[in-house]
Parts: sequence; C-alpha cells; structure tokens
Amino acid sequence: MLRTAPASFVDDAAHGGARTGKRRELLRFATVGLAAFGLTLGTNYGLKLTVLQAKPVTALAIATVVATAFAYLLSRRWAFHTRGGRRRLHEAALFFAVNAIAVTINLCPPLISRYVLRFEVPEVSFLAQEIADFVSGMLLGTAAGSAFRWWGYRRWVFPVAGARQCLGNQTSAGLNRSARSASSIRSR
Repeated sequence: MLRTAPASFVDDAAHGGARTGKRRELLRFATVGLAAFGLTLGTNYGLKLTVLQAKPVTALAIATVVATAFAYLLSRRWAFHTRGGRRRLHEAALFFAVNAIAVTINLCPPLISRYVLRFEVPEVSFLAQEIADFVSGMLLGTAAGSAFRWWGYRRWVFPVAGARQCLGNQTSAGLNRSARSASSIRSR
C-alpha cells in the first residue's frame, strides 16, 4: 500500500509525522503573520493618513510594534504552542529582540525607497509614492522580516520542539520541574 502513496506521505509516516508537524507549525506561523500583517496594514495607514502624514516610516514602525505584541500572544499560545525551552520572561525578551531585528529589516526597503531612490512627492506623483511605499514596506519589508522571524523564533525563542506538550492544565516542562522538586524534597 505504501508503494502507491505519495512520497511526502511516506516520508511523513517514516519520520513519525515530523514533517506534518513542521508544516502545521509553518501554516500557523503564516496565519499569525497574516493577522499581524492586517493589523500592521490598518494601523500603518490609519496613522499615515492622519496624525503621521509627514512621517510614513514612523507610522510603519509603530504599526509593526503593535502587531508584534499581538503576534507574540498568538505565537506562544497557538503557532508554537508545543515549542519552548525557556522561561516565559526570557522567551518574551528574545521574541521582542528577534522582532526588533525584523522591524529593522522590514524598514530598510521603505527607507531606501523614500530617501535613497526618492520615491516621494514632489519627485513622483502621490499615487506612485503610495505604490512604492506599499511595495517596499508592506510587501518586500514584510517578506524579509517574516523570513527572519521564522528562523529566529525556531532558533532562539522557541528552540525545543515538544517542550510544552499539553497534558491537562500543566505542560510537560512544568510537570518535569514539579517532579524534580518533589524528588529533591524527598531526598532531604
């Protein structure tokens, strides 16, 4: 029967579903990213078209920081819910450090577009400026920042696969700590 199955199915079965888990994790990461992208887009244009008209890169930076906080909550609770290996405060600090680098990566294309290539009014039309801002910031910058985030989250923020396997209300990491504490108390 396995001879007629697609190669990816056989590989998943041979590796205990590890590839399926990674694909599911990537899909969840992408879903969180898409939701954060929508939040970034709405916040960015809300600020850019109202109170920060003269500071489009600042508007994008603020929008990205707001979306980052939102993404942390969804990433920890859903996208990477089985990964961990760090204490929550350390994990959150690393998450925001990875995102600070990703925000810097995200801001490079619009900075180049606006201030090096001069895609801004009066050099170009308002429509050309807005298209350049969207392509450079929302598409190119977001893609580059997202690629770095995926790598950084798995490498530093949530490094251990299966560290928080759900077991009732406690995680396996919490149960292991409880078991070690109980063992050390008994040995006294």
